[in-house]
Amino acid sequence: MANVSITVWSGNREECRVQGEDEILLVYPKAYEKGDKLVFTAEETPGFYIIRVDGAMDEAYVYLTGEEIQYPIPFEEDNPFHLDRISYHPGCFAGERHYITMRRARPQENGNYRNLAKNVMDWKGALGCYPHVRANVQTQGPVAPLFAPRNVIDGVLANASHYPWPYQSWGIDQREDAQITLEFGRPVDMDELRLTTRADFPHDSWWVQGTVTFSDGTSEVLKLDKSEKPQVFSLERRGITWLKVGELKKADDPSPFPALTQIQVFGRNSGT
Repeated sequence: MANVSITVWSGNREECRVQGEDEILLVYPKAYEKGDKLVFTAEETPGFYIIRVDGAMDEAYVYLTGEEIQYPIPFEEDNPFHLDRISYHPGCFAGERHYITMRRARPQENGNYRNLAKNVMDWKGALGCYPHVRANVQTQGPVAPLFAPRNVIDGVLANASHYPWPYQSWGIDQREDAQITLEFGRPVDMDELRLTTRADFPHDSWWVQGTVTFSDGTSEVLKLDKSEKPQVFSLERRGITWLKVGELKKADDPSPFPALTQIQVFGRNSGT
């Protein structure tokens, strides 16, 4: 049995807390305020856990390397230039009743073939919670969260537009040296990579080539097309802990806006 807990903090004040063995839930009966956060603790780490940060979101299958994970609540201010929730379902974190869960992943779940990249609860400042993505650039402006790196592993494949949810993506701010890194936090064995590029044509452009580099020092050049569908690459790697997509070459097209909607990596945890 592993002790786990969920706590809602408002500033320096503990608002609500629940603790138990292996599987717990918390219903928080208040509207969130700016600065609120959820704190998840796990007695046994590193390890695999299933966490739901909101009743309007999927569960996240995550690998925790730290005993305490702090998840800041995206806060929607009245000022339209701070749309922190614009890349989430409109029901997320809204209202005055919130359903939050946490449990230890079952052994059979840890051996499943899955999309190893997906993490609906990833956030920019994530520490000790994987998978996690980071990038060297992000499109800025009034709706910057709509183009954040975290969007490429949230499991949402809609790519026919660029605004608002469910059309979030990673925007590169027209940088030619844009690159994005996906960290697994542990060794994984993969056999397939899928890239879904944004396809809001003619607003969008697209990439004709990119390079994926792996933690084992190997790399592959990927040929990309103008497509609305996921582009599938059979790439077998064992025991990798991260991969990076970069060296992206834009098509000869008038639009300056290529973007990435989703990265999917299919395989299993190493050793399973």
